[in-house]
Amino acid sequence: MLKNITLLLILFTQFAIAQSKIEGQVISQTNEIIPFANVIIEGTSKGTSANQEGYYSLENLPKGTYNIKVSYVGFLSQTKTVNLEANQTLTVNFQLKGDTDLEEVEVFGSRFKHPDKIEALTRLPLAPYEQIQSISIISDKLIMQQGNLTISDATKNVPGVYTFATYGNRRESISSRGFRGIPILKNGVRVHSDFRGQGILTDMQGVDNIQVLKGAASITQGVATDLGSPGGVINLVTKTPKYVFGGNVSLRGGSYGQARTTFDVYGPLTKSQNTAFRINGALERADSYRSGIDSDRFYINPSFEWKADEKTTFTFELDYFEDSRTTDLGTVNLGENDVNAIYDLPYDKFLGFKEDKSLTTNTTYAIRVDRELTNKLSLKGALYKSDLELDGKSASLGGVVRDELGEPIYNQRKRGYSITTREDSNSVIQFDLVGDDIKTGKISHTLQVGFDYRTSNYNTTSQRAATVDTINVFTNNTNILPDDVNFAAKTRLAAKTKALGFVAQDVITFNKYLKTFIGLRYSKTRTITEDETTESDAFNPLGGIIISPLKNINVFVSYTNSSYPRTGTRLDVNGDELGNERFDQFETGIKTNWLNSRLRFNFTYFKINNKDINLPVYDENWEQTGYYQKGGNDQRQGIEVELSGRILDNLEVITGYSYIDAQYKEHTAYVYGSAPLNTPKHTFNAYANYSFKQQLEGLSIGAGVYYTGERPINDWSAGAVTHEGIVPNQEPFNVDAYTQVNAQVAYKFNQNLNFRVLINNLFNEIGYNAYRTSYINQTDPRNFAGVLTYSF
Repeated sequence: MLKNITLLLILFTQFAIAQSKIEGQVISQTNEIIPFANVIIEGTSKGTSANQEGYYSLENLPKGTYNIKVSYVGFLSQTKTVNLEANQTLTVNFQLKGDTDLEEVEVFGSRFKHPDKIEALTRLPLAPYEQIQSISIISDKLIMQQGNLTISDATKNVPGVYTFATYGNRRESISSRGFRGIPILKNGVRVHSDFRGQGILTDMQGVDNIQVLKGAASITQGVATDLGSPGGVINLVTKTPKYVFGGNVSLRGGSYGQARTTFDVYGPLTKSQNTAFRINGALERADSYRSGIDSDRFYINPSFEWKADEKTTFTFELDYFEDSRTTDLGTVNLGENDVNAIYDLPYDKFLGFKEDKSLTTNTTYAIRVDRELTNKLSLKGALYKSDLELDGKSASLGGVVRDELGEPIYNQRKRGYSITTREDSNSVIQFDLVGDDIKTGKISHTLQVGFDYRTSNYNTTSQRAATVDTINVFTNNTNILPDDVNFAAKTRLAAKTKALGFVAQDVITFNKYLKTFIGLRYSKTRTITEDETTESDAFNPLGGIIISPLKNINVFVSYTNSSYPRTGTRLDVNGDELGNERFDQFETGIKTNWLNSRLRFNFTYFKINNKDINLPVYDENWEQTGYYQKGGNDQRQGIEVELSGRILDNLEVITGYSYIDAQYKEHTAYVYGSAPLNTPKHTFNAYANYSFKQQLEGLSIGAGVYYTGERPINDWSAGAVTHEGIVPNQEPFNVDAYTQVNAQVAYKFNQNLNFRVLINNLFNEIGYNAYRTSYINQTDPRNFAGVLTYSF
C-alpha cells in the first residue's frame, strides 16, 4: 500500500513538474531591457508582469494555442500566437517599438489612436471618426510644418472656423457656424470666462493637438454660458511626458525683428520606466509691420507622469504664459457705416499712444488620474485650473468729428484712453466611469457616466477718459499721452459662477452596420453678482444613429439641444421669469476613413435654431418697455466638407470648405434675414506638403490657400439696437473677401538637423478683421521666417 502511494506521489510530482510553460524576455528595439511589462494571454484571466530584468514566465499551461500580448506605457503593444505542446517550455521573446515609432502622426492627428485628452472634451474613449459629433483635430506635426504661432493660424485649417476679432491684436477670438467668439479651453478648462467670447492668447510651443468640436453637441462641456457656445468649443491640449528620451531646440528669425527660441525635452526618470517628464518652453520678441508696435513673451510647460502600478497612472501638468504687447487700434472707415471705405493706413502711422500696453499672464494646472478597473472599465478623474490676469492701457477712437454745419469729417476722430484690469479664475473637477466594449448579449456598449463641477470667478476694473485729443488720420499725430488726462470714476464688475453637471452617454453597437448614440446632461448653474444671485437648471439630450454600410464609412444623424441660462431671469409683462433660452441642433453627414486610416473625408450638414429667445419688447418709438417676451428665430445652417490625410507616402493634404447661412429670421431688434456681424457665407482652405525621395531626399515643400468670404462689419438694427458703430435701419457694409497663400520649404540635413523657410501671405493680399468699428485691424502683409531645429 505504501509503495503504491509513493508511486502515485512520484507520478503526480513528475506530472506537475512536466506541466508546459511559456517564458521569455521583453526588450526595446534598441535592445534595452523593458522591466515590469504586462504579459497576458488574450481571452483568459491569466497574466503576469516581467521582472526588473524584463523576464516573464507563464506556468502550468495545458497544451494548446495561445495569443500572448505584451504591453507597456510608451511602447506599441505586441501580440504573438504560439502553439504549446504538452510538457514543453517555450521561449517567446518580445521586442517592442518605442513611442517615437508608434505615433504614426498625420496632419489630422494620430492615425491609430484617439488624440490625447479627447475624453476631456467628449467624455468617451472614441476617435473623432467614431464620434457622432463633428470633430476636427490639428496635430503638432501640422503646426510645426506650417510654423503656426497663433490659434488663428492653426484653426484656419478647419472648415467653418475663422477669426471673429482680435480687439486690437490683443487676443484671439474664434468663431464657428456663425456664432461669435466660441469658448477656448486649455486641457479642458476655460481660460477666459467673459461670456462675450473675447478670446485668449497662448503659445503654440506647448500644444500637442487642437481639438475643435463644432456645434451645440459640445453640451458635454456644460450649458451655453457664452454667446458663442452653440457654435462649439476649441480645446488646446498641451504636450505630456514620453517614456523614451528625446527632444529638440530651435531658433527662429523673421520679418519685423522677430527672434524666437524654443526647446522641448522629455524622457523617463527611472530605470523601471514608471515615471517620465517633459518640459518645453519659448522666448520671443518681435516688432510689427506698423511703427510703434512690439511684443515680448515667455512660455514654459513642465509635466510629470507616474505609473503607480500597471493599472494606475497620474499626470501632472503646469502651463505658464506671459505676454506683453502694444495694442494696435488699426485703421478707420472713411464713410458712413453702409459704405466700405476702409482707409489703407500707412505702416509708419500708429493711431495710439506709446504708453499703450496689453499685459497677459495665464497659468493653467492639470492633474489627471487614470485607473483601469477591469480590461473593459476604467475610472478617469481630472482637476483643471486656470488663472488669468489682464492689465491693459490703451487709446480708443471715438466718433467722427463734425464741422460747424454738422457735416462729418471722416478723417478726424476723437481719441480717448482707458485703463482696465481683469482677474479670472476658472476650475473644473471631473470624474468619469468609462466602459469600452461591454457586452449585453450580442450588443456592445461604449459608455460613460460622470459628473463635473465648474467654477468661474472674475473681477474687472476700468477707468476711461472719453476724449484726450482729436487727431487727423491723414497726418502725423503725437503718440505721447498728456499728463493731465481727466479720467472718470473707476468702475468695478465681479461675478462668481458655480455649475454642477451630470453626464451619461452610451454608444450601442448592435452589429457592424448599426450604432445608436444616447446621451443626457443635467446642469445646475448659480451666478452671483453684487446685485443678484440667479439659479437655473436644464436637461439637454444628445442622440443619434450611426450606420456603417461599409467598414470605412459612417453615416450619422443626430439631434441635441443646449440651454442658455444667462438671460433666464428676465421678466415678462406679468412679472414672471421667462427661463432659459434654448438652441436646437440637427446634424447629419458622412465620415469616411481610407488607405489604412491615412486619409479621411467628412461631409456635414447642420441646422441650429434658437426659437426660444428672451427678447426685449419695444414701443412704437423703439423705446424699451422694460419687459421681455419669448420668441424669435436665430438660425444657422450650412455644410462643411473636409478631406485630410496622406494621399501618397510623401504627399499630405488638408482641404476644407464651409457654407454658412446665418440669419436673424425673427427678431425684435434686427432686420429679418440679416446676418450676424463678422459671419462669412463661404470659407475655403487647402494645404499640401510634398516630401522628395531619392536624389532630393530630405527636401519638402508645402503651400496653403485660405479664403475668407465677405462679411458684415456689424449687425443690422431694425431700429432699437445702437451698439458701437450701429446706425438703426442702416445696412452695415461688408468687409471684403480675401485670400492668403502661405508657403514652406524645409530641408532635413540628417536625423538631427532641419531648416525650414516660411513665407506667409506670399502675394501680399491684405484683408481686414474688424470688431464693429472699434477695431479695424488688417492681416499681416507678406513676411518671412527661417527656423533651424536640432533634434536629439
